[in-house]
Amino acid sequence: MYFTDFDFEDEVLDALDAMRFEKCTPIQEQTLEPLMEGRDLIGVAQTGTGKTAAYLLPVLNKLCRGGYPEDAINCIVMAPTRELAQQIDRQLEGFTYFMNVSSVAVYGGNDGQRYEQELRGMAKGADIIVATPGRLISHINLGNIDLSKVSFFILDEADRMLDMGFYSDIMTIAKQLPKERQTMLFSATMPQEIRKLASDILTDPLQITLALAKPADGITQQAFICYEGQKLGIINSIFDNESSERVILFASRKTKVKEISHTLKKHGFNVGEMHSDLSQSERDEIMFQYKSRKIDMIVATDILARGIDIDDIRIVINYDVPRDCDDYIHRIGRTARAGTKGRAITLVNVEDQEYFKRIEDFIEQDVPKMELPTSLGEAPAYEPKSKLKGGKSRRGGGGNKEKRRGNDRKRNNRKRGGKAAGGEKQQEKPQAVKPANSEKPKETTPVAAPQEGAPKQQGEKPKRRRPHHHRRKPGNAKGAEDTASVTDNK
Repeated sequence: MYFTDFDFEDEVLDALDAMRFEKCTPIQEQTLEPLMEGRDLIGVAQTGTGKTAAYLLPVLNKLCRGGYPEDAINCIVMAPTRELAQQIDRQLEGFTYFMNVSSVAVYGGNDGQRYEQELRGMAKGADIIVATPGRLISHINLGNIDLSKVSFFILDEADRMLDMGFYSDIMTIAKQLPKERQTMLFSATMPQEIRKLASDILTDPLQITLALAKPADGITQQAFICYEGQKLGIINSIFDNESSERVILFASRKTKVKEISHTLKKHGFNVGEMHSDLSQSERDEIMFQYKSRKIDMIVATDILARGIDIDDIRIVINYDVPRDCDDYIHRIGRTARAGTKGRAITLVNVEDQEYFKRIEDFIEQDVPKMELPTSLGEAPAYEPKSKLKGGKSRRGGGGNKEKRRGNDRKRNNRKRGGKAAGGEKQQEKPQAVKPANSEKPKETTPVAAPQEGAPKQQGEKPKRRRPHHHRRKPGNAKGAEDTASVTDNK
């Protein structure tokens, strides 16, 4: 379907034409009509499927037609992070270019000038407020905002907000709103917590679900089974014959992000880093440099796994395996957006093999295992342990039955007074005391010596990177679209 097939006002169609929006994505095709009719709605779809336009366009169309207070806040859009709030606000600027509709983004980490801008926007009754939960709660407690005339309440990436502990904040905000309103909830997953939230704040919602938790068709997934000390060599080999531009490298902890970024810079990569220790102005500067191609690669925590709007990311690298399957989907979903193609590479050390196998089970496919460069020595065998086999996410079950049986036997022995099956009292084994110098020195960078059992490296230093202007720029290609199903939750 095309946007012109819907009953949009001329101002909305002009904005869509200026932004070159022509054909609807599956989530837009399924949600626009019921939202324009005023239905409460639950939309379940992965990131990069066009959810933002799906919920903004019906609201803007209604505001264009009038009948809503001009000096009051008419719509609240909640987002889990300031990066996503900024992205939504930027898209609003484009959609409202030909309309008399105002908006303001409200999020933390700003200077005094930005805070004053928030206050002015709320005092004058901006039509749409895009906010993070914590910041909006702060303004509510200070009496800076009046939500008594809000007609539209939108939760974007609701699952992420609940993961971050914002359930009570969302409920506090919802209690400030009129009961007569239209509520929309969009999420990439549909766990039990989201179902409970939906039942608390939505009325007779329509649920629209696209294929859940599966990587986009345009993503080529690869994995390197390796020792920890071989990871930098793998990264070097990847970019020996191609450009390192438009790359995001994910690590699970901000300390590791800092170490990896420092090490890659020493080896000639043009790198920036993104983590929670940076101020908002520093984050904005990194994103500006990345979008303007002043830096080639960003090393980041999962803060960048959602809520960034960059369509031409070529490669996503998981320096370590995420512990949650949903996080893997969101990380690699940064590439192959808007119908393009991309590559997702995961570096799997021995300790992470069981977690990667769980991800493979979750996405129902075996990710191809790539051969290590011969200069890095032998790789460990891919033999994931079975103790996580039963779980598909951090909420999943499963475990090692033999271990549980062993624990049960130990408990039974204790109940019998420490007697073994043969009737003899078991002697407690003395704890071995390690000498003070027996511990291995801590790694000072994420590319330290291989773990115990790894083959020795051949001693060659990683190659220095070619200057930025000598690197090649690969192109993009078109990808496939999603399928959708509709369920009416009446």
